[in-house]
Amino acid sequence: MPSIRLAVDIGGTFTDLALTGPHGLFTDKVLTTPSAPERGVLDGIAELLSTSGLAAGDVELLVHGTTLATNALIERRGARTALIVTEGLRDSVEMAQENRFAQYDISSNRPEPLVPRYLRLPVTERLNWRGEVLSALDEDSVAALLPVLRDNAVEAVAIGLIHAYANPAHEQRVAEILAAELPELYISLSSEVCPEIREYERQSTTCANAYVQPLMAHYLSELSVGLKQLGLNCPMLMMSSGGTLMGLDAAQRFPIRLVESGPAGGAILAAQIAADEQLDSVVSFDMGGTTAKICLIDNATPLTSRSFEVARAYRFMRGSGLPVRIPVIEMVEIGAGGGSLGSVDALGRIAVGPQSAGSEPGPASYARGGMHAAVTDADLTLGKLDPNNFAGGRFKLDAAAAGAALDRDLGQALGLSSAEAAFGIAEVVEENMASAARMHAVEWGQDVRGRVLIAFGGAAPLHAARLAQKLDINHVLIPKGAGVGSAIGFLRAPVAYEVVRSRYARLSELATDTLTTLFADMRAEAEVLVRSGAGDAQLTEQRLAYMRYLGQGHEIPVTVASPTSTAELRDAFESAYAALFGRTIDGLEVEILSWTLALAAPAAAMDWPNVSTTTATPADFGERLLFDHVSGKFDAALTVPRAYIAAGNSITGPALIEEDQTTTVVPSGFVATVTAEGHLSLQIQPQAGDER
Repeated sequence: MPSIRLAVDIGGTFTDLALTGPHGLFTDKVLTTPSAPERGVLDGIAELLSTSGLAAGDVELLVHGTTLATNALIERRGARTALIVTEGLRDSVEMAQENRFAQYDISSNRPEPLVPRYLRLPVTERLNWRGEVLSALDEDSVAALLPVLRDNAVEAVAIGLIHAYANPAHEQRVAEILAAELPELYISLSSEVCPEIREYERQSTTCANAYVQPLMAHYLSELSVGLKQLGLNCPMLMMSSGGTLMGLDAAQRFPIRLVESGPAGGAILAAQIAADEQLDSVVSFDMGGTTAKICLIDNATPLTSRSFEVARAYRFMRGSGLPVRIPVIEMVEIGAGGGSLGSVDALGRIAVGPQSAGSEPGPASYARGGMHAAVTDADLTLGKLDPNNFAGGRFKLDAAAAGAALDRDLGQALGLSSAEAAFGIAEVVEENMASAARMHAVEWGQDVRGRVLIAFGGAAPLHAARLAQKLDINHVLIPKGAGVGSAIGFLRAPVAYEVVRSRYARLSELATDTLTTLFADMRAEAEVLVRSGAGDAQLTEQRLAYMRYLGQGHEIPVTVASPTSTAELRDAFESAYAALFGRTIDGLEVEILSWTLALAAPAAAMDWPNVSTTTATPADFGERLLFDHVSGKFDAALTVPRAYIAAGNSITGPALIEEDQTTTVVPSGFVATVTAEGHLSLQIQPQAGDER
């Protein structure tokens, strides 16, 4: 793996950068430029290269993650997209599961399909579930769609024919006909994007891929031109939602796999820290300018899934969003970032988010035209932020503008001072995050209590200690470079790709030679995509079968040994089933719906920067008034540069530990030390008679 690597993470408010090389780790944070995201990236790279003393030509690898695909889906800013379906099935993507995600809310509505009905276009063909042809493809019915696509200026097409996961021939032929007549058209095949059973999820995923494909292709093209002009001619890998890296070709074909790429990098970072610090049970907390993300990590491995929902109408409610079937690190995400706006709802309560001020115009304190109170304005008013050293001193924060916005949006309506309004925003946003963490843990049969909280992102260290108190957590870790944690995580991610196939079989009827052929084909497909980013590195392989008892509605992942037998598969399934549900069912047949094969190159090694040996006494520190949530008053708190805290030293709260991209709040009752790896460790001081 190259030794000089650069990582870039585009967020809703800030673009984070991290560069590792022979002289250590360098980081930077710049405002995102929504109208032309590549501009912020290029500006940040130029600054970081100048800081590190490296030339653009020295960089050997660029790793990139972005929220562009996610935001395009949420904000409906993607391409004009058509969906081609088997005749009679044009409404499958709108009928969805034919259920209500909020049974007693008569006004609840899930998001509209990405493709309107007049662009859901049928062709004549039919396959059965085995992939056998029941009705041959009528190519005239495909040709009849060409005028419709032209007349409606369609930019991208999703092809989602019934049972194409079992036989892609009809989809491939439709694509050939369209490409011959409309070569500029972006085409996504469900048999490539999501080749697995369940029609609604497969079509929804393929539509989402087609919807963002032109946008991502344009962005990556503009970025590539800018990088070359800057002098960067190194390979570029993209961060995926599953916490792995993928080559540029794969990213352009399957941009839907880039959804949630930034948060995935943060989970990778937290998993590495858990391994370094030998922590068995942690919860990662990533809070940036727009959202907060929480992930459970056990035995240094993040919780993963093969399903995800984008643009949920109800942020905590499953079924209220657009489903996509992709490998993803399982986490909960809420609209709680530094730019999240505070308001008073119809019942006279303080509400925070999900609306965000973003980077343009930003919170009121940015003095860039924002007029509404955001979490950053509250943090500034409460004394958590130094107005003269925000985001590495990139610009000053306007405390007067923050106070005026708090008075205008909350104080006047509720009869609160600006400080009280700020405290209200902080308490609400922290309680929202705590509630989300508890609910996420319960959904997966876990508990957050007693875990170690690993906090990163520009805003997380400001709120981590208070969140830990709400979650009954006694130990918080703030990594080195916490303000750009996800970008640092990118540098640790392996190049990998996962292939999925739906091939239904009852375990008693499964032919193992068929299984050998299936996995060989899947490996060949994955290896092409992995080798494009990993070269001739030695690869590791993981196989999973998605199994269930006959007649059940949902399956569980089971690791498949190589080679395997049906008896070994049965034992593996029952072991996984018992671990999840506490029991097995004797004498019942087992069935397999889908198989996955993941191929991965080794993860890159990355050393943390040297732990500072600079020491200082309290007389060398500064002081700032910090609001105390217990007393309801402002108390004097030490302000300590993080570089001054050496391993073995401790700082007792109240204190503010400051670094370029974030500030760690150490409230009363906490003591901060530094681990051997250089991470800040905050722990609650035991009180007399406290048995914790």
